[in-house]
Amino acid sequence: MDYDIEIRFQKLVKILDEKFGGGLDVQSILFLIGVQELGQGFRKFKKNEKMDLMHIAVCTVLMPSGHYEFKGRDEDGWPHFELKKELPVLSQREQEHLMKEAIIEYFAQDTEFAV
Repeated sequence: MDYDIEIRFQKLVKILDEKFGGGLDVQSILFLIGVQELGQGFRKFKKNEKMDLMHIAVCTVLMPSGHYEFKGRDEDGWPHFELKKELPVLSQREQEHLMKEAIIEYFAQDTEFAV
């Protein structure tokens, strides 16, 4: 595990905890990213919409590495992506590390959250 990434991720979690409340983990941060990228504000989401929000977040944070490409929005305003490069087979730990790294880069675009 890359300790620099873990330290930066924990700093980001602390900043996000102060803004959104405590107890955030990779999954809850991805949910927040999905809501942000959907752009419809926070509301009650159905179970399938929550899964779609997680997918939006994963695609969004993996776009810079070339894994996904934004294709557009549907008539309801939901973003859609196309898989451009298959992800390698990763262990659970490696997947989490990849997501943490991608989340850090996503938030680095906003100076309020840059770590």
